[in-house]
Amino acid sequence: MKTFKTAVTAIAALTIFLATGSVVAADFPVKEIKLVVPWNVGGSNDISARLISKILADDGITVVVDNVAGATGTIGMTKVANAEPDGYTIGMGTSSTMAMIAQGLTPLKNEQFAPIARVTTDQLLLLVPKDSPTKDLDSFEAMVKKKPGKISIGTPGSNNLNHIFAVMTGNIVNSEIITVPYTGGSKVIIDLAGKQLDAAVLKPSESKAQIDANMVMPLGVFANERIKSMPNVPTFKEKGYNVFPYGPLVQMAYLAAPAKTPPEIQEKLIAIFSKAIQDPRFKAASEDGGARVDNLTGKALGAEIIAVTNTLAVVGKKVFSEPKK
Repeated sequence: MKTFKTAVTAIAALTIFLATGSVVAADFPVKEIKLVVPWNVGGSNDISARLISKILADDGITVVVDNVAGATGTIGMTKVANAEPDGYTIGMGTSSTMAMIAQGLTPLKNEQFAPIARVTTDQLLLLVPKDSPTKDLDSFEAMVKKKPGKISIGTPGSNNLNHIFAVMTGNIVNSEIITVPYTGGSKVIIDLAGKQLDAAVLKPSESKAQIDANMVMPLGVFANERIKSMPNVPTFKEKGYNVFPYGPLVQMAYLAAPAKTPPEIQEKLIAIFSKAIQDPRFKAASEDGGARVDNLTGKALGAEIIAVTNTLAVVGKKVFSEPKK
């Protein structure tokens, strides 16, 4: 009899919990959502986050952007992983986060997050200051080959995709470069325009304003196709340089919540943020900045994150560990 009463009590408690959870999900959000951007103010991810916040404000949803820079994005994403899984704290993961996870350079794991929605995918650029002695990709590579270990290339973070491409810029001519990591793209572009660096690897959105102001100059795109909004900038591929010797790589930004966030809340987050990402204002601004916007969410996004992480594990090991031939 006691066992029967215990079972009934447990079922009743579960019923109340599920009903309460449904009510909470139906009302979500009832307060502001914190969006942790693990990079400095002014970088591409910060710009995207603030535009999403502005768009959602029109629907009466308050999203507060919290910049927590450091350790190639892992400090901010650790804050997200450890947050209360109630849907009110999410973060913007990137390929940099995945690269750190892939190489075992952080205790973080992809399993600590619930994927919500992909924000953008980006092609990366090699840029030089306006008055650089090199005016095109061929002359830059010739300079790198002539001065091994003396050409500096700035990157937001280290051991990430930007860093990989910076190293590959030297490797493709059997030479070495000096990589200079920063805590965000906004700091890199300032030093590049100020001629504190010989070059930088950045997203178009992080450098377009300085390109338009004739402060820096793009030499090449680390991709197989030219950027739609920068049709005059050639790709490394068309110039005969293979920067994907170990397979294709994707630079992406995505939203994620703590792993234990209830499925009902995850679905609400997906609906809320997907709507903002698909908004014509966000898509137009992103594409103008050289990024692409799709509609990858939830489990499908999670599968993509795992696939990219696995590729980065292989590529990172080969680029950073194997000696040049």
